[in-house]
Amino acid sequence: MPVNEAAENILATIGTVLWTAQLVPQVVKSYRDKSTEGLSPWLMFIWALSAWFLGVYAIVQNISIPIILQPQLFGALAALSWIQCIYYGSKKSKIFCASLYILFLAAMAGFEVGISLVVRASVIYFYTRTDRAGDEWPTRVMGIMSALLIALGLLPQYWEIWKRKEVVGISMLFMSVDMLGGVFSVLSLVFQAQFDSVAAISYILVVVLDGIVVLAALILNPIANRRRKREAESTTASGAADDLETGRTLHEGQIALGEAVAAVQAKQGSPPMKQIEHDS
Repeated sequence: MPVNEAAENILATIGTVLWTAQLVPQVVKSYRDKSTEGLSPWLMFIWALSAWFLGVYAIVQNISIPIILQPQLFGALAALSWIQCIYYGSKKSKIFCASLYILFLAAMAGFEVGISLVVRASVIYFYTRTDRAGDEWPTRVMGIMSALLIALGLLPQYWEIWKRKEVVGISMLFMSVDMLGGVFSVLSLVFQAQFDSVAAISYILVVVLDGIVVLAALILNPIANRRRKREAESTTASGAADDLETGRTLHEGQIALGEAVAAVQAKQGSPPMKQIEHDS
C-alpha cells in the first residue's frame, strides 16, 4: 500500500474515538446495575496493565498521535472498570477506590515516561554500536508484552463464561465497539511507511478475542434462557402438584374425622352428627 499520512491519521482517529468510548457502555452498565457480577476483575486489571506497555511502544515508535493516545485512554477506562469491580464486588469504600484509581494512573504515567526514556536510550545505543535499525529488541519487548497481556486478560473472563454457561455482566456494545476500534487501528497501520506488525498483532488480538466473547453470548445466552424457562415451568408444575396433594390429604382427613365422630355418637346412643360437607 502507498504511504498516506492523511488516511493513516483519519483511520487512527476513528479507532481512537471508538476506543475512547468502548468501555463507557461497560462502565455505565455496571453503574446502573450496581453490580459487576459475571465481569472478571482480572480482565479489566490485566487490560489496564497492558496499556502501560503498549503506551511505551507507541511513544518510542513515534506512531501517529491518535495511536499514541489510544493506550492511555484504554488503560484509564479499563482501570475505572476494574475499580468498579472492587467497589461493587468487594464492597470497598469510595475513598479507598478513588485513591487506588489515582495511584494506578500515576504509576501508569510514571512507568511510561521512565521506560520510554530507557527504551529510547537503549535503541540509540544498539543502533550506534551495530549501525542497524533492526536491533530494537527493547521496543519489540514492550509491544510483545502488551499483546500477551491483552490475550491473557480474557482467559479469566472465559473461565467466568465456562462456569456460568453464559455471558453475564459484559456489555455487548462494549465488545462490539472494542472490535471496531481494533479494525480501524489495524487499517491505519496499512498506510504507514513501514507496516508495524507488533502493533497490528495487538489490535488483531483484541478483535479476535472480543469476537469469541460475542459469539459465546450469541450461542450460550439463548440456551441459558431456555434452560431457566424450563426450570421455572418445572418448579411451577411441581408446586401445583404439591398443592393438589395437600388438598387431597386434608379432604381425606376431614372425612375420616367425620366418620370417627359419627361412630362415637352411635355408640353413645345419640343421633349422629351430620357429616361435614366439603368442597371437592
